[in-house]
Amino acid sequence: MLNYLHIKNYALIEELEWHPGQGFNIITGETGAGKSILLGALGLLLGNRADSKVLFDETQKCIIEGYFDLTKAALGEWFEQQELENEEQTILRREVSSNGKSRAFINDTPVTLEVLKSLTEQIIDVHSQHETLLLGLGEFQVRLLDAFAGSGSAYQAYRDDYRKYRVSFKTLDELQAKRAQANKERDFNQYLYAELEEASLLPQEQEKLEEEQQLLENAEGIKEKLFAVSQLLSDEEHGSIQSLKEALKGLQSTSAMSSHFNSLTARLEGVWIELKDVAAELEQEQSNVLYDPARLAIVQERLSRLYALQKKHQVKSVVELIDLFNSLAALLGKMEDDENRIQTLEKEVSVLEKEVVKKAEVLSKARHTSAPQLAQGLVDLLLKLGMPDASIKIDIDKIAPGMMGIDKVNIRFSANKGVTPQDLKQAASGGEFSRLMLAVKVILAEKSYLPTLIFDEIDTGVSGEIALRMGQMMRSIAQGHQVMTITHLPQVASLGDKHFYVYKDNQGSKTATRMKMLNPEERVQEIAQMIAGKAPSDIAVRSARELLGVK
Repeated sequence: MLNYLHIKNYALIEELEWHPGQGFNIITGETGAGKSILLGALGLLLGNRADSKVLFDETQKCIIEGYFDLTKAALGEWFEQQELENEEQTILRREVSSNGKSRAFINDTPVTLEVLKSLTEQIIDVHSQHETLLLGLGEFQVRLLDAFAGSGSAYQAYRDDYRKYRVSFKTLDELQAKRAQANKERDFNQYLYAELEEASLLPQEQEKLEEEQQLLENAEGIKEKLFAVSQLLSDEEHGSIQSLKEALKGLQSTSAMSSHFNSLTARLEGVWIELKDVAAELEQEQSNVLYDPARLAIVQERLSRLYALQKKHQVKSVVELIDLFNSLAALLGKMEDDENRIQTLEKEVSVLEKEVVKKAEVLSKARHTSAPQLAQGLVDLLLKLGMPDASIKIDIDKIAPGMMGIDKVNIRFSANKGVTPQDLKQAASGGEFSRLMLAVKVILAEKSYLPTLIFDEIDTGVSGEIALRMGQMMRSIAQGHQVMTITHLPQVASLGDKHFYVYKDNQGSKTATRMKMLNPEERVQEIAQMIAGKAPSDIAVRSARELLGVK
């Protein structure tokens, strides 16, 4: 239960401290005084999104802190899973800075909003007017039925498996879509790959072939030129080698007379030897150069193929063709890997789907069993709330597996005798919705351990005797739970164990919302004003005392 709430710098609340009681707590105040602001602050503590616009003073941060007694909540396992200290008095804190950033804490340990919500969903239930509208939605009705059936753990197990199934199914679907697209291109890519593979491409091959082609196409001319050069060097009478030999002899004889010419003689001898080597190689090259039409045809054919492949793939070299070949190999390899993964995922999805269906059927069976009991339980409570002719029928239709299972739940309602139950949106008026919502909360309170329940004007649309009965029903809930009720009805307000009054204080430079607990006489005056307005008559005051059971 909530023992203490401290709100600082939130909306119209400069600073507020609240010590709600253990039983039935009443909150009243004029419209616009700030009762909804109080719930908004509490909502932040429960994990709702924050906004810097909520700051009373934009230069200061907002702090909302709540002290909860969780000794009877049996949340030890949850705290252990979250690696948090499990204190007898758990402190929740939310801070919102001027830039809109917020932080959340459980027992002074920073936590995410998801963790904060996970805890607060187990310790406090806030009914708002918005939630009354949710009663008409299918998802809310399914959750209501599961709560009544005690199928919370079964639903959680189903939802966990369903999420795994959806993740695997989505991945499989995406891969299959890619495969379908890839298959359209696979044959063509395989053909291109095979063509390049068969070509046996080698780096620098083109350059060597082009050089060989040039040699083969000009073989006769090259041979003639080599022969002519060879003759110039090797002719026995006028060749350069013979002339150089005679020059060398003359220089050698000179060197014999003076060593001064030895260096020149050695150099000239080196030139003569080198020139003989060149002449020998020229003779060898001349014999090697042959006109080979067959080889030329082979070279030309190979070059033509390389040129054709480059033109086909719009590249400029064999190296680029090799890069393309490697890319195609990688692409085809990935397609094969994807195919193997698809086969694995297909098996995985099949197994998960069977498990999802199995758990959904268990969940569905519990829902079908509990639906008539829930309907009767609601009818019994509505009878106590002044609706003797109310009838409720809960339809459950089978659908494809979804986040809520394989059931579409539709609660049908009729307030009048002989009228066929219809969808809640069509059948229930505002006051009927309020009473039905209270009946739902009573049943949920009986079926689950929620230490604290907060009702925000759940009695909207009712008055007189029905208002009194709704108040008595909330007071009955408060026998086992901490209940806080915001109300405008004196019949409900008179039944509280503690009565808190919310008001606006205009004495300072800025209007501020404040709260105080009313003493017995102040409570008489507040309820009298709820009956007759700001200046209640003696009759209104007597009526207030009668409602409160005081003299």
